[in-house]
Amino acid sequence: MCKTKMATNAASPTRTPRGKQSPRTSSTRPTSRSSPGPTTSLSNKPSTSYSTTSSASAPYSGSTGYRLSSDTSVASLASLASLRDSLPENPHIYDFSEICAATNNFLAKRHSSSTPSWRCTLRGADVIVFQRKFRRKLQTNQLQQLLSVVCRSHHVSIIKLLGSSVSGDHIYLVYDFINGASLSDCLRNKNNAHFTVLSTWMSRMQVATDLAHGLDYIHNKTGLNINLVHNHIKSSGIIVTEPSFNARVCHFGAAQLCGEIELENDELGEITEFSEKFPPSPARSKQFEGVRGYMSPEFQASGVATQKSDIYAFGVLMLELLSGEEPLKFRFEEKTRKFVKTSVIEAARAAVDGDEGSVEGKLRKWVDRRLKDSFPIDVAVKLTRVALECVHVDPDKRPNMGRVAGKISKFYLTSRIWSDSIKMPDFTVSLGPR
Repeated sequence: MCKTKMATNAASPTRTPRGKQSPRTSSTRPTSRSSPGPTTSLSNKPSTSYSTTSSASAPYSGSTGYRLSSDTSVASLASLASLRDSLPENPHIYDFSEICAATNNFLAKRHSSSTPSWRCTLRGADVIVFQRKFRRKLQTNQLQQLLSVVCRSHHVSIIKLLGSSVSGDHIYLVYDFINGASLSDCLRNKNNAHFTVLSTWMSRMQVATDLAHGLDYIHNKTGLNINLVHNHIKSSGIIVTEPSFNARVCHFGAAQLCGEIELENDELGEITEFSEKFPPSPARSKQFEGVRGYMSPEFQASGVATQKSDIYAFGVLMLELLSGEEPLKFRFEEKTRKFVKTSVIEAARAAVDGDEGSVEGKLRKWVDRRLKDSFPIDVAVKLTRVALECVHVDPDKRPNMGRVAGKISKFYLTSRIWSDSIKMPDFTVSLGPR
């Protein structure tokens, strides 16, 4: 085959005479070995210099650990700088005066009524401040250690904790503000009971998948060697965002920072010693926070929150997502003139109890009718049974959150195949005169 002039030059590159340096090499090498390359510095982070020397003698680029060669382009340097910008920052210990100034001395309009919270701007960031009461008191340095542990966690389904402030018996937790609506408001519209933004099966499967993986990350994948417990899994603590109906978990780390959960970890030895020196009073030790309908039986009996109690609350949340109903309701009967309590768990068990022929009809009546009977019945049955496993009375028989997240991911893929198969073909209709 005949080679073009360009191909010949590429196959046989010219040699540079000894003692001379090619213009291309001299442009990429620094003029002096001691002169560093471009430097990227971030606030509260050590600056890292990127050298453009040859790959044989190039140093490692700071925390990234990658060796940069001589042909590193400006675009790759910019991408490394943007990577460092995305790394977690140190937790902020806000002065209480900053919180007061941002919330107008707490006279600003509250963001929610259940937990005192205010949306404001703090250090140039759009945040939401939650006020919580201490169950166990922590000193400032110990609080900063615990904050660094919680703030080190990053997941797309968890709202980021930025820092906190302490005043008296209260701690003020500062989270990123995420624009969206709570899951309880999405399922139960106060103005129109027949309307819901989660009107499709795939929107609810998206919420279920995000929550499962977010809670799995909290329990098993933070990499911090700490037995983290959320302790506040509820529909009002889940934010659903548009346009893809992604769900994000609120209040991550609040149970640990408020002293609701006892920590057992070598990294936080000082905090454990402090709790042993100053144990809570017997009256305070019996106080615990829980939400009606989401509390597991052992949590109601002992007041001790564990990962198994989180899994119970997650199971209730899945049944709530499928049915659209509250975990507990009280219905007034005219005959007996009494209020009768109905549970979403009991209704779900009645729906899937029986042979396969009767289960389909009962489940279609139990699932939220606003879905208009448009969902894969086999996936709905399996998801309901997984949720019922999570709310088992015996905590040892409840599945691990990693196993639950894996199953729900499979259900999501099956639902996606079902959704793509029933889509209407694209066509247009003209009603104008011909």
